[in-house]
Amino acid sequence: MLDIRDTALPEVKLIAPRRFDDARGTFCETWSRAAWREAGIDAEFVQDNQSLSRAAGTIRGLHFQVAPVAQGKLVRVIAGAIFDVVVDIRRGEPGFGRIATAVLSRDNGLQLYVPAGFAHGFCSLEPDSEVIYKVTAPYSPAHERGILWSDPDLAIPWPVAPDAAVLSDRDRHHPPLALMP
Repeated sequence: MLDIRDTALPEVKLIAPRRFDDARGTFCETWSRAAWREAGIDAEFVQDNQSLSRAAGTIRGLHFQVAPVAQGKLVRVIAGAIFDVVVDIRRGEPGFGRIATAVLSRDNGLQLYVPAGFAHGFCSLEPDSEVIYKVTAPYSPAHERGILWSDPDLAIPWPVAPDAAVLSDRDRHHPPLALMP
């Protein structure tokens, strides 16, 4: 049985897979189509991605893809820890512009389910943090978009000072949410 927890955004779910610990270590089932469908989450994943952030304070995001290849994601950490952020980008919806955050780590084993229609990003909390995420649509550079990580209207409580954040040039120059079409 899945332990599914609500976040500040009702569509975004924090999932605690059942973990089995013994003298050898830990085992858990991170994805089961049947169990997730039974729990009310019917996502069909088509691709797995993995990222490594060498330095603590590395920010990746806020990223999303637009239709017809908007992506849902299932995010988990296999090494280190991250401060994960989701932004509702569905114009006209009551949650538009609201955020949800969670700390995901190898130790806590939590996963975050982010449906299509939400931007996603994270900040590494430890050196050599490694993230794996499943997506519901393939990567498409033509449909890829981003929101400025430091958008003052979003007021995301990033756990790193702006001048200490490690970012790609692309992530430094995304527009704020208010300027997104």
